Amino acid sequence: MSNIHQELIERDRKVTFHASTHLRDFAHGDAPGRVITGGKGISIVDKDGREFIDGFAGLYCVNIGYGRTEVAEAIYQQALEMSYYHTYVGHSNEPQIALSEQILKLAGPGMSKVYYGLGGSDANETQLKLVRYYNNVLGRPQKKKVISRQRGYHGSGLATGSLTGLKAFHDQFDLPMAGILHTEAPYYYHRAAEQHGMSEQEFSAYCATKLEEMILAEGPDTVAAFIGEPVLGTGGIVPPPEGYWSAIQAVLDKYDVLLIADEVVCGFGRIGADFGSHLFGIKPDLITIAKGLTSAYQPLSGVIVGDRVWKVLEQGTSELGPIGHGWTYSGHALGCAAALANLAIIEREKLTENARDTGAYLQQRMQDVFGDHPIVGQARGIGMLAALEFSPEPEARRHFDASLKVGPRISAAALEENLIVRAMPQGDILGFAPPLITTRGEVDEIVARAERAVNKVTDELVREGALQTA
Repeated sequence: MSNIHQELIERDRKVTFHASTHLRDFAHGDAPGRVITGGKGISIVDKDGREFIDGFAGLYCVNIGYGRTEVAEAIYQQALEMSYYHTYVGHSNEPQIALSEQILKLAGPGMSKVYYGLGGSDANETQLKLVRYYNNVLGRPQKKKVISRQRGYHGSGLATGSLTGLKAFHDQFDLPMAGILHTEAPYYYHRAAEQHGMSEQEFSAYCATKLEEMILAEGPDTVAAFIGEPVLGTGGIVPPPEGYWSAIQAVLDKYDVLLIADEVVCGFGRIGADFGSHLFGIKPDLITIAKGLTSAYQPLSGVIVGDRVWKVLEQGTSELGPIGHGWTYSGHALGCAAALANLAIIEREKLTENARDTGAYLQQRMQDVFGDHPIVGQARGIGMLAALEFSPEPEARRHFDASLKVGPRISAAALEENLIVRAMPQGDILGFAPPLITTRGEVDEIVARAERAVNKVTDELVREGALQTA
Protein backbone atom coordinates (compact mmCIF):
# COMPACT_ATOMS: atom_id res chain seq x y z
CA MET A 1 0.00 0.00 0.00
CA SER A 2 1.37 3.41 -0.98
CA ASN A 3 2.35 6.02 1.62
CA ILE A 4 -0.43 8.34 0.39
CA HIS A 5 -3.07 5.60 0.75
CA GLN A 6 -1.78 4.62 4.18
CA GLU A 7 -1.78 8.24 5.32
CA LEU A 8 -5.42 8.65 4.28
CA ILE A 9 -6.41 5.53 6.20
CA GLU A 10 -4.57 6.74 9.31
CA ARG A 11 -6.40 10.06 9.11
CA ASP A 12 -9.67 8.14 8.71
CA ARG A 13 -8.98 6.00 11.80
CA LYS A 14 -8.74 9.14 13.93
CA VAL A 15 -12.01 10.76 12.88
CA THR A 16 -14.57 8.35 11.40
CA PHE A 17 -17.09 6.03 13.05
CA HIS A 18 -17.59 3.29 10.44
CA ALA A 19 -20.73 1.22 10.03
CA SER A 20 -20.64 -2.50 10.89
CA THR A 21 -17.00 -2.28 12.00
CA HIS A 22 -14.95 -3.58 14.91
CA LEU A 23 -14.51 -0.10 16.34
CA ARG A 24 -11.53 -0.73 18.58
CA ASP A 25 -9.56 -2.75 16.02
CA PHE A 26 -10.10 -0.21 13.27
CA ALA A 27 -9.38 2.86 15.40
CA HIS A 28 -6.13 1.32 16.69
CA GLY A 29 -4.88 -0.03 13.37
CA ASP A 30 -5.64 -3.71 13.94
CA ALA A 31 -8.26 -3.96 11.20
CA PRO A 32 -7.67 -3.02 7.55
CA GLY A 33 -9.01 0.01 5.76
CA ARG A 34 -9.27 1.02 2.14
CA VAL A 35 -9.94 4.29 0.35
CA ILE A 36 -12.05 3.89 -2.80
CA THR A 37 -11.49 6.50 -5.47
CA GLY A 38 -13.68 5.44 -8.39
CA GLY A 39 -15.17 2.71 -10.48
CA LYS A 40 -16.28 1.67 -13.94
CA GLY A 41 -18.74 -0.99 -14.97
CA ILE A 42 -18.73 -3.76 -12.36
CA SER A 43 -15.35 -2.78 -10.85
CA ILE A 44 -14.10 -0.30 -8.28
CA VAL A 45 -10.59 1.14 -7.81
CA ASP A 46 -8.76 2.07 -4.62
CA LYS A 47 -6.25 4.87 -3.98
CA ASP A 48 -3.38 2.67 -5.20
CA GLY A 49 -5.14 1.86 -8.46
CA ARG A 50 -5.93 -1.72 -7.43
CA GLU A 51 -9.06 -2.87 -9.23
CA PHE A 52 -11.70 -5.14 -7.71
CA ILE A 53 -14.73 -6.79 -9.28
CA ASP A 54 -17.59 -5.68 -7.06
CA GLY A 55 -19.58 -8.87 -6.81
CA PHE A 56 -21.96 -7.25 -4.34
CA ALA A 57 -22.79 -4.00 -6.18
CA GLY A 58 -21.90 -1.92 -3.12
CA LEU A 59 -24.65 -3.15 -0.82
CA TYR A 60 -26.92 -4.73 -3.46
CA CYS A 61 -27.47 -1.24 -4.83
CA VAL A 62 -25.24 -0.16 -7.76
CA ASN A 63 -27.48 -1.91 -10.26
CA ILE A 64 -26.42 0.07 -13.35
CA GLY A 65 -22.73 -0.22 -12.48
CA TYR A 66 -20.16 2.45 -11.72
CA GLY A 67 -19.17 5.51 -13.68
CA ARG A 68 -22.46 6.25 -15.44
CA THR A 69 -21.91 9.82 -16.54
CA GLU A 70 -25.51 10.22 -17.68
CA VAL A 71 -26.66 9.99 -14.06
CA ALA A 72 -24.00 12.45 -12.94
CA GLU A 73 -25.10 14.79 -15.72
CA ALA A 74 -28.76 14.54 -14.65
CA ILE A 75 -27.80 15.43 -11.07
CA TYR A 76 -25.63 18.33 -12.28
CA GLN A 77 -28.27 19.78 -14.58
CA GLN A 78 -30.89 19.59 -11.84
CA ALA A 79 -28.51 21.24 -9.36
CA LEU A 80 -27.96 24.11 -11.80
CA GLU A 81 -31.71 24.62 -12.06
CA MET A 82 -32.95 23.90 -8.52
CA SER A 83 -31.10 21.70 -6.04
CA TYR A 84 -33.52 21.76 -3.12
CA TYR A 85 -36.78 22.97 -1.75
CA HIS A 86 -38.87 21.10 0.79
CA THR A 87 -41.96 19.15 -0.20
CA TYR A 88 -44.09 20.00 2.82
CA VAL A 89 -47.65 21.38 2.42
CA GLY A 90 -47.98 20.65 -1.27
CA HIS A 91 -44.62 21.96 -2.54
CA SER A 92 -43.11 19.79 -5.26
CA ASN A 93 -40.52 19.71 -8.01
CA GLU A 94 -40.68 18.36 -11.54
CA PRO A 95 -38.37 15.36 -11.02
CA GLN A 96 -40.45 14.21 -8.04
CA ILE A 97 -43.67 14.36 -10.03
CA ALA A 98 -42.20 12.47 -12.99
CA LEU A 99 -40.55 9.90 -10.73
CA SER A 100 -43.74 9.19 -8.80
CA GLU A 101 -45.57 8.60 -12.08
CA GLN A 102 -42.83 6.21 -13.21
CA ILE A 103 -42.74 4.27 -9.93
CA LEU A 104 -46.50 3.80 -9.85
CA LYS A 105 -46.44 2.63 -13.46
CA LEU A 106 -43.80 0.02 -12.61
CA ALA A 107 -45.55 -1.01 -9.38
CA GLY A 108 -48.77 -1.78 -11.23
CA PRO A 109 -52.46 -1.80 -10.23
CA GLY A 110 -53.55 -1.10 -6.69
CA MET A 111 -50.83 1.35 -5.72
CA SER A 112 -51.74 4.99 -5.21
CA LYS A 113 -49.02 7.40 -3.97
CA VAL A 114 -45.28 7.59 -3.19
CA TYR A 115 -43.69 9.13 -0.10
CA TYR A 116 -39.90 9.72 -0.21
CA GLY A 117 -37.02 9.40 2.22
CA LEU A 118 -33.29 8.78 1.96
CA GLY A 119 -32.74 5.11 2.81
CA GLY A 120 -34.53 1.86 3.46
CA SER A 121 -34.41 2.33 7.24
CA ASP A 122 -36.28 5.63 7.20
CA ALA A 123 -38.74 4.24 4.66
CA ASN A 124 -39.61 1.36 6.99
CA GLU A 125 -39.86 3.85 9.87
CA THR A 126 -42.51 5.62 7.76
CA GLN A 127 -44.25 2.29 7.21
CA LEU A 128 -44.54 1.69 10.94
CA LYS A 129 -46.00 5.14 11.51
CA LEU A 130 -48.52 4.67 8.70
CA VAL A 131 -49.63 1.34 10.16
CA ARG A 132 -50.31 3.01 13.51
CA TYR A 133 -52.08 5.98 11.93
CA TYR A 134 -54.18 3.69 9.74
CA ASN A 135 -55.54 1.73 12.68
CA ASN A 136 -56.08 4.79 14.84
CA VAL A 137 -58.19 6.36 12.09
CA LEU A 138 -60.21 3.15 11.86
CA GLY A 139 -60.84 3.23 15.60
CA ARG A 140 -58.66 0.21 16.39
CA PRO A 141 -56.03 1.63 18.77
CA GLN A 142 -55.14 -1.83 20.07
CA LYS A 143 -54.27 -3.17 16.57
CA LYS A 144 -50.61 -2.11 16.45
CA LYS A 145 -48.30 -5.12 16.61
CA VAL A 146 -46.12 -5.86 13.61
CA ILE A 147 -44.81 -9.31 12.72
CA SER A 148 -41.49 -9.60 10.94
CA ARG A 149 -39.45 -12.75 10.37
CA GLN A 150 -36.38 -14.29 11.90
CA ARG A 151 -33.39 -13.37 9.68
CA GLY A 152 -35.35 -10.63 7.90
CA TYR A 153 -33.57 -7.31 7.30
CA HIS A 154 -35.52 -4.05 7.41
CA GLY A 155 -33.05 -1.46 8.69
CA SER A 156 -30.93 -0.61 11.71
CA GLY A 157 -32.76 2.14 13.59
CA LEU A 158 -34.56 1.48 16.86
CA ALA A 159 -37.87 0.45 15.32
CA THR A 160 -36.50 -0.82 12.01
CA GLY A 161 -33.65 -2.61 13.77
CA SER A 162 -36.37 -4.28 15.82
CA LEU A 163 -38.03 -5.41 12.60
CA THR A 164 -34.71 -6.88 11.50
CA GLY A 165 -34.48 -10.45 12.75
CA LEU A 166 -30.70 -10.76 13.11
CA LYS A 167 -28.91 -11.15 16.42
CA ALA A 168 -26.19 -8.53 15.86
CA PHE A 169 -28.78 -5.81 15.29
CA HIS A 170 -30.48 -6.58 18.62
CA ASP A 171 -27.71 -7.44 21.07
CA GLN A 172 -26.70 -4.59 23.40
CA PHE A 173 -29.30 -2.25 21.88
CA ASP A 174 -32.21 -3.55 24.00
CA LEU A 175 -34.06 -4.64 20.87
CA PRO A 176 -36.52 -5.66 19.63
CA MET A 177 -38.89 -3.02 20.96
CA ALA A 178 -42.24 -4.11 22.37
CA GLY A 179 -44.90 -4.73 19.78
CA ILE A 180 -42.55 -6.16 17.14
CA LEU A 181 -42.53 -9.94 16.82
CA HIS A 182 -40.64 -12.47 14.69
CA THR A 183 -42.06 -15.57 13.08
CA GLU A 184 -40.47 -18.49 11.23
CA ALA A 185 -38.01 -17.62 8.46
CA PRO A 186 -38.80 -19.14 5.03
CA TYR A 187 -35.41 -20.89 5.17
CA TYR A 188 -36.03 -24.38 3.85
CA TYR A 189 -32.37 -25.43 3.75
CA HIS A 190 -31.52 -24.00 7.15
CA ARG A 191 -34.30 -25.99 8.77
CA ALA A 192 -33.05 -29.15 7.07
CA ALA A 193 -36.67 -29.70 6.12
CA GLU A 194 -36.04 -32.63 3.78
CA GLN A 195 -34.58 -34.65 6.64
CA HIS A 196 -37.99 -34.59 8.23
CA GLY A 197 -39.68 -35.67 5.03
CA MET A 198 -41.14 -32.21 4.48
CA SER A 199 -41.56 -30.89 0.92
CA GLU A 200 -41.16 -27.19 0.10
CA GLN A 201 -44.95 -26.85 -0.12
CA GLU A 202 -45.32 -28.51 3.27
CA PHE A 203 -42.67 -26.25 4.76
CA SER A 204 -44.48 -23.20 3.37
CA ALA A 205 -47.69 -24.46 4.99
CA TYR A 206 -45.75 -24.94 8.22
CA CYS A 207 -44.51 -21.32 8.07
CA ALA A 208 -48.08 -20.13 7.51
CA THR A 209 -49.29 -22.23 10.44
CA LYS A 210 -46.62 -20.75 12.72
CA LEU A 211 -47.68 -17.26 11.63
CA GLU A 212 -51.33 -18.02 12.31
CA GLU A 213 -50.48 -19.46 15.72
CA MET A 214 -48.61 -16.26 16.59
CA ILE A 215 -51.49 -14.05 15.46
CA LEU A 216 -53.97 -16.09 17.51
CA ALA A 217 -51.70 -16.12 20.56
CA GLU A 218 -51.29 -12.34 20.42
CA GLY A 219 -54.93 -11.73 19.52
CA PRO A 220 -55.92 -10.89 15.92
CA ASP A 221 -57.35 -7.57 17.09
CA THR A 222 -53.81 -6.54 18.18
CA VAL A 223 -51.84 -7.53 15.05
CA ALA A 224 -51.66 -4.77 12.47
CA ALA A 225 -49.08 -5.71 9.84
CA PHE A 226 -46.64 -8.28 8.50
CA ILE A 227 -43.40 -7.21 6.78
CA GLY A 228 -41.24 -9.39 4.56
CA GLU A 229 -38.67 -9.27 1.77
CA PRO A 230 -39.77 -11.21 -1.33
CA VAL A 231 -36.34 -12.90 -1.10
CA LEU A 232 -34.50 -12.87 2.22
CA GLY A 233 -31.47 -10.64 1.66
CA THR A 234 -28.96 -10.03 4.43
CA GLY A 235 -30.42 -12.96 6.37
CA GLY A 236 -28.79 -15.34 3.90
CA ILE A 237 -30.03 -14.59 0.34
CA VAL A 238 -32.85 -17.14 0.48
CA PRO A 239 -35.55 -17.41 -2.19
CA PRO A 240 -38.90 -18.42 -0.69
CA PRO A 241 -39.89 -22.08 -0.78
CA GLU A 242 -42.59 -23.13 -3.21
CA GLY A 243 -46.03 -21.84 -2.29
CA TYR A 244 -44.76 -19.64 0.55
CA TRP A 245 -46.25 -16.28 -0.32
CA SER A 246 -49.70 -17.59 -1.23
CA ALA A 247 -49.84 -19.48 2.07
CA ILE A 248 -48.73 -16.42 4.07
CA GLN A 249 -51.15 -14.06 2.33
CA ALA A 250 -54.10 -16.35 3.05
CA VAL A 251 -53.39 -16.00 6.77
CA LEU A 252 -52.96 -12.21 6.56
CA ASP A 253 -56.24 -11.85 4.67
CA LYS A 254 -58.04 -14.02 7.22
CA TYR A 255 -57.09 -11.73 10.12
CA ASP A 256 -57.11 -8.36 8.32
CA VAL A 257 -53.35 -7.83 8.66
CA LEU A 258 -51.65 -5.36 6.31
CA LEU A 259 -48.81 -6.69 4.14
CA ILE A 260 -45.66 -4.60 3.73
CA ALA A 261 -43.38 -5.84 0.95
CA ASP A 262 -39.81 -4.71 1.61
CA GLU A 263 -38.50 -4.42 -1.95
CA VAL A 264 -35.33 -2.51 -1.03
CA VAL A 265 -33.12 -5.28 -2.46
CA CYS A 266 -35.45 -6.96 -4.97
CA GLY A 267 -37.01 -3.85 -6.48
CA PHE A 268 -36.08 -2.41 -9.89
CA GLY A 269 -34.89 -5.55 -11.58
CA ARG A 270 -32.46 -7.40 -9.34
CA ILE A 271 -34.27 -10.76 -9.47
CA GLY A 272 -35.46 -10.43 -13.05
CA ALA A 273 -38.75 -8.59 -12.50
CA ASP A 274 -39.59 -4.96 -11.79
CA PHE A 275 -40.50 -6.01 -8.26
CA GLY A 276 -40.14 -9.25 -6.35
CA SER A 277 -43.84 -8.98 -5.57
CA HIS A 278 -44.64 -9.43 -9.26
CA LEU A 279 -42.51 -12.56 -9.50
CA PHE A 280 -44.05 -14.25 -6.46
CA GLY A 281 -47.65 -13.06 -6.82
CA ILE A 282 -47.47 -10.89 -3.70
CA LYS A 283 -50.24 -8.30 -3.34
CA PRO A 284 -48.90 -5.80 -0.80
CA ASP A 285 -50.72 -2.93 0.85
CA LEU A 286 -47.44 -1.00 1.22
CA ILE A 287 -44.10 -1.33 -0.57
CA THR A 288 -40.68 -0.18 0.61
CA ILE A 289 -38.13 0.88 -2.04
CA ALA A 290 -34.56 2.23 -1.98
CA LYS A 291 -31.16 0.94 -3.27
CA GLY A 292 -31.92 0.15 -6.93
CA LEU A 293 -34.16 3.21 -7.19
CA THR A 294 -31.08 5.38 -7.83
CA SER A 295 -28.40 2.66 -8.05
CA ALA A 296 -26.91 4.59 -5.09
CA TYR A 297 -25.91 7.59 -7.19
CA GLN A 298 -27.94 9.64 -4.69
CA PRO A 299 -29.64 8.63 -1.42
CA LEU A 300 -33.35 8.09 -2.04
CA SER A 301 -36.01 5.76 -0.69
CA GLY A 302 -39.74 5.51 -0.96
CA VAL A 303 -42.94 4.14 0.49
CA ILE A 304 -45.49 3.15 -2.13
CA VAL A 305 -48.94 3.40 -0.56
CA GLY A 306 -51.68 1.13 -1.85
CA ASP A 307 -55.23 2.26 -2.56
CA ARG A 308 -56.65 0.56 0.55
CA VAL A 309 -54.31 2.41 2.92
CA TRP A 310 -54.43 5.71 1.02
CA LYS A 311 -58.21 5.97 1.41
CA VAL A 312 -57.81 5.70 5.17
CA LEU A 313 -54.98 8.27 5.22
CA GLU A 314 -57.24 10.70 3.37
CA GLN A 315 -60.03 10.00 5.83
CA GLY A 316 -57.63 10.64 8.71
CA THR A 317 -56.56 14.07 7.52
CA SER A 318 -60.19 14.98 6.83
CA GLU A 319 -60.94 14.28 10.46
CA LEU A 320 -57.67 15.23 12.16
CA GLY A 321 -55.95 17.79 9.95
CA PRO A 322 -52.53 17.56 8.19
CA ILE A 323 -50.63 14.34 8.87
CA GLY A 324 -47.81 14.77 11.38
CA HIS A 325 -45.03 13.10 9.44
CA GLY A 326 -42.22 14.56 7.33
CA TRP A 327 -38.52 14.43 6.46
CA THR A 328 -36.49 17.52 5.53
CA TYR A 329 -35.17 15.85 2.38
CA SER A 330 -38.32 14.03 1.27
CA GLY A 331 -38.63 14.21 -2.51
CA HIS A 332 -35.18 15.82 -2.85
CA ALA A 333 -34.85 17.09 -6.42
CA LEU A 334 -31.32 15.75 -6.93
CA GLY A 335 -32.27 12.29 -5.69
CA CYS A 336 -35.35 12.24 -7.92
CA ALA A 337 -33.31 13.39 -10.94
CA ALA A 338 -30.79 10.61 -10.29
CA ALA A 339 -33.60 8.06 -9.98
CA LEU A 340 -35.17 9.12 -13.29
CA ALA A 341 -31.82 8.79 -15.09
CA ASN A 342 -31.21 5.42 -13.42
CA LEU A 343 -34.63 4.01 -14.33
CA ALA A 344 -34.16 5.24 -17.92
CA ILE A 345 -30.91 3.25 -18.15
CA ILE A 346 -32.58 0.13 -16.70
CA GLU A 347 -35.34 0.39 -19.29
CA ARG A 348 -33.17 1.34 -22.27
CA GLU A 349 -30.54 -1.34 -21.65
CA LYS A 350 -33.10 -3.97 -20.64
CA LEU A 351 -31.27 -4.62 -17.37
CA THR A 352 -34.24 -6.32 -15.72
CA GLU A 353 -34.24 -8.83 -18.58
CA ASN A 354 -30.46 -9.18 -18.22
CA ALA A 355 -30.88 -9.89 -14.51
CA ARG A 356 -33.35 -12.63 -15.46
CA ASP A 357 -31.30 -14.18 -18.28
CA THR A 358 -27.70 -13.60 -17.20
CA GLY A 359 -28.91 -14.19 -13.66
CA ALA A 360 -30.10 -17.65 -14.71
CA TYR A 361 -26.63 -18.24 -16.14
CA LEU A 362 -25.09 -17.13 -12.82
CA GLN A 363 -27.28 -19.62 -10.94
CA GLN A 364 -26.31 -22.41 -13.35
CA ARG A 365 -22.58 -21.67 -13.06
CA MET A 366 -22.85 -21.66 -9.27
CA GLN A 367 -24.51 -25.08 -9.38
CA ASP A 368 -21.98 -26.44 -11.89
CA VAL A 369 -18.96 -25.31 -9.88
CA PHE A 370 -20.15 -25.59 -6.28
CA GLY A 371 -23.03 -28.10 -6.36
CA ASP A 372 -20.78 -30.99 -5.31
CA HIS A 373 -18.05 -29.02 -3.54
CA PRO A 374 -16.91 -30.73 -0.30
CA ILE A 375 -17.69 -27.73 1.91
CA VAL A 376 -20.70 -26.24 0.11
CA GLY A 377 -23.98 -27.25 1.67
CA GLN A 378 -26.09 -25.26 -0.78
CA ALA A 379 -25.66 -22.99 -3.78
CA ARG A 380 -28.85 -20.96 -4.14
CA GLY A 381 -30.28 -17.76 -5.52
CA ILE A 382 -32.46 -16.08 -8.10
CA GLY A 383 -31.63 -13.50 -10.75
CA MET A 384 -28.61 -11.44 -9.73
CA LEU A 385 -28.72 -12.70 -6.15
CA ALA A 386 -26.79 -15.80 -5.14
CA ALA A 387 -25.29 -17.40 -2.05
CA LEU A 388 -23.06 -20.26 -1.02
CA GLU A 389 -23.73 -21.79 2.39
CA PHE A 390 -20.82 -23.75 3.81
CA SER A 391 -20.92 -26.99 5.75
CA PRO A 392 -18.29 -29.53 6.88
CA GLU A 393 -20.79 -32.29 6.07
CA PRO A 394 -23.07 -31.06 3.26
CA GLU A 395 -25.30 -34.13 3.24
CA ALA A 396 -25.95 -33.79 6.99
CA ARG A 397 -26.25 -29.99 6.73
CA ARG A 398 -24.04 -29.63 9.76
CA HIS A 399 -22.65 -26.17 10.52
CA PHE A 400 -19.00 -25.26 10.94
CA ASP A 401 -17.89 -24.22 14.40
CA ALA A 402 -18.47 -20.47 14.50
CA SER A 403 -14.95 -19.89 15.86
CA LEU A 404 -13.50 -21.04 12.54
CA LYS A 405 -15.10 -18.02 10.81
CA VAL A 406 -15.31 -19.90 7.53
CA GLY A 407 -17.51 -17.34 5.77
CA PRO A 408 -15.33 -14.32 6.63
CA ARG A 409 -12.18 -16.26 5.72
CA ILE A 410 -13.55 -17.11 2.29
CA SER A 411 -14.65 -13.51 1.79
CA ALA A 412 -11.11 -12.38 2.68
CA ALA A 413 -9.62 -14.96 0.32
CA ALA A 414 -11.88 -13.66 -2.46
CA LEU A 415 -10.60 -10.14 -1.78
CA GLU A 416 -7.07 -11.45 -2.38
CA GLU A 417 -8.42 -12.51 -5.78
CA ASN A 418 -9.67 -8.93 -6.29
CA LEU A 419 -13.28 -10.01 -5.89
CA ILE A 420 -15.65 -8.37 -3.43
CA VAL A 421 -18.30 -10.74 -2.11
CA ARG A 422 -19.96 -10.57 1.29
CA ALA A 423 -19.70 -12.78 4.34
CA MET A 424 -23.33 -12.75 5.46
CA PRO A 425 -24.18 -12.43 9.17
CA GLN A 426 -25.40 -15.26 11.40
CA GLY A 427 -23.92 -18.15 9.44
CA ASP A 428 -21.12 -19.22 7.12
CA ILE A 429 -22.66 -17.81 3.97
CA LEU A 430 -21.03 -16.01 1.05
CA GLY A 431 -23.31 -13.57 -0.77
CA PHE A 432 -23.23 -12.40 -4.39
CA ALA A 433 -25.22 -9.50 -5.84
CA PRO A 434 -23.36 -8.18 -8.88
CA PRO A 435 -24.56 -5.16 -10.86
CA LEU A 436 -27.37 -5.86 -13.30
CA ILE A 437 -25.08 -4.93 -16.23
CA THR A 438 -22.94 -8.03 -15.58
CA THR A 439 -22.23 -10.12 -18.68
CA ARG A 440 -21.86 -13.88 -18.98
CA GLY A 441 -18.11 -13.49 -19.36
CA GLU A 442 -18.01 -11.47 -16.16
CA VAL A 443 -20.12 -14.12 -14.41
CA ASP A 444 -17.49 -16.69 -15.42
CA GLU A 445 -14.75 -14.52 -13.93
CA ILE A 446 -16.69 -13.92 -10.69
CA VAL A 447 -17.32 -17.64 -10.26
CA ALA A 448 -13.70 -18.55 -11.10
CA ARG A 449 -12.32 -16.14 -8.52
CA ALA A 450 -14.82 -17.36 -5.94
CA GLU A 451 -13.84 -20.97 -6.65
CA ARG A 452 -10.18 -20.21 -6.01
CA ALA A 453 -11.09 -18.54 -2.72
CA VAL A 454 -13.29 -21.42 -1.56
CA ASN A 455 -10.63 -23.98 -2.51
CA LYS A 456 -7.92 -22.04 -0.68
CA VAL A 457 -9.86 -21.99 2.58
CA THR A 458 -10.89 -25.63 2.13
CA ASP A 459 -7.21 -26.58 1.92
CA GLU A 460 -6.46 -24.49 5.02
CA LEU A 461 -9.23 -26.21 6.97
CA VAL A 462 -7.86 -29.64 6.01
CA ARG A 463 -4.33 -28.65 7.10
CA GLU A 464 -5.69 -27.32 10.40
CA GLY A 465 -7.53 -30.58 11.05
CA ALA A 466 -10.87 -28.76 11.10
CA LEU A 467 -12.12 -30.66 8.04
CA GLN A 468 -11.85 -34.36 7.34
CA THR A 469 -10.93 -35.40 3.81
CA ALA A 470 -12.86 -38.21 2.16
